Amino acid sequence: MQAVPLRLFALATSKELGDAVAGAVGLPLSSHEERDFEDGEHKARPLDAVSGADVYVLQSLHGGPDQSANDKLCRLLFFIGALKDAGAARVTAVTPYLCYARKDRRTKPNDPVTTRYLASMIESVGTDRVVTLEVHNPAAFENAFRCRTVALTATPLFVDYVRNNLASDKLAVVSPDAGGMKRAELLRETLEQALGRGPQVTMAVYNTSVAGNHYGSSIRPAE
Repeated sequence: MQAVPLRLFALATSKELGDAVAGAVGLPLSSHEERDFEDGEHKARPLDAVSGADVYVLQSLHGGPDQSANDKLCRLLFFIGALKDAGAARVTAVTPYLCYARKDRRTKPNDPVTTRYLASMIESVGTDRVVTLEVHNPAAFENAFRCRTVALTATPLFVDYVRNNLASDKLAVVSPDAGGMKRAELLRETLEQALGRGPQVTMAVYNTSVAGNHYGSSIRPAE
């Protein structure tokens, strides 16, 4: 049985990260073209053959000096659509930072549930799977999508760093809001197991105030 070819693409604003990923997995970045037009429109297309291939597209969706989160999202959607039109068997969107993932519930009357709308847009171009890192609320992320989702965590790497560099410090794990409290608590428990002492302190931040007992602690945000 013939193996399904793999293709790894990184759009322009994530090229440096794409090079690092490609080196780590031993797979060269596939070639593609991105063009900008005078009226502000743009296009992207694969230059390497993708028909029948298992394709991964790397694009972090945080805003930056050159492109907003909206710009990056639009370019990713158009490129995935082009890949599917070119015959890609499966397309995985690898978005280390997933924009709009924090707005996963209504907090005021008539509030948008933007994460769900984001999921609909990503699925509409034929995306088969979405991979992200340290998503704000893993359960809400999974529930928003109908396609397969993978929520990765850097907690093991972070815990190793703390154990090697901050083991003697008083630490406090901070969640920016209620949606991140479960992740903050899991991080606290993992740190406690790794350091062999505790308890560590879990707090929540609402607007500009900090809730919790944190006197004499080093504040380490959970996000």
